[in-house]
Amino acid sequence: MRQLVSSYVALTKPRIIELLLVTTLPAMVLAARGMPSLWTACATLIGGTLAAGSANTLNCVVDRDIDAKMSRTRRRPLARQQVSPVNALRFGIVLGAAATLLLGLGANWLSAFLADGAIAFYVFVYTLGLKRRTPSNIVIGGAAGCFPVLIGWSAVRGDLGWPAVVLFAVVFLWTPPHFWSLAMRFKDDYAAAGVPMLPVVAPAASVTRQIVGYSWAMVAASLALVPFGAGLLYAAVASVLGAWFLFEAHRLHRRVRRGEPAKPLALFHVSISYLSLLFVAVAVGQFLR
Repeated sequence: MRQLVSSYVALTKPRIIELLLVTTLPAMVLAARGMPSLWTACATLIGGTLAAGSANTLNCVVDRDIDAKMSRTRRRPLARQQVSPVNALRFGIVLGAAATLLLGLGANWLSAFLADGAIAFYVFVYTLGLKRRTPSNIVIGGAAGCFPVLIGWSAVRGDLGWPAVVLFAVVFLWTPPHFWSLAMRFKDDYAAAGVPMLPVVAPAASVTRQIVGYSWAMVAASLALVPFGAGLLYAAVASVLGAWFLFEAHRLHRRVRRGEPAKPLALFHVSISYLSLLFVAVAVGQFLR
């Protein structure tokens, strides 16, 4: 029973959910200009967790064939046949339905609609439509991971304001450098599975050049939040973190151009710290206003 429960939990990809929640709560704090109500916060975070778990589970169902071919993913429950595809499909649908009801009744129906849109976008647009067909898969499909900031904002305000749009842009522009640095490390895995991630189909220098371009755009977007009441602390933190991220992105590009070992996972780990600390600054800044 313990192994079975563990397998179902693994289908939801908890580590990815953690990063999504890191962006949701600060968006709620920014919308409330302080701490939102405990009920709204709990309903939104739990509902968001269920929605993300639903999307990730359905992704595992669709991608179980290529997951079995990749060393990074071959230990996932469906790849190891620890859970049947039918049961995983049912589990994903139940999670999505529960998320819809919890967000709709606990926050508002706009948040529930956005959560359903995120699930549909991740499963149908990214997983089924783009992932195996185009190197632009993560650029377009990565928008699914930006929905939590919209869900968090709308749960508090009941609408979609410009600060939420700016935060959406930050996460959207952050996704390609974050994911491509990981894909560079596991390029052979994706090639063996027939997935045309950019590092598989393009020269490494071209990939890192685009990483640098997206990194600059991401930092610019992060600073665009300052006029919307993010505060001076956020402005200082965003500037320092942005400089750190750009340094690592340019260093990766220089290594590739010189023919040195790229070490792309260094940027991947920096990207996780960057996003987490940036959104912590969004939240903390509201309490120091």
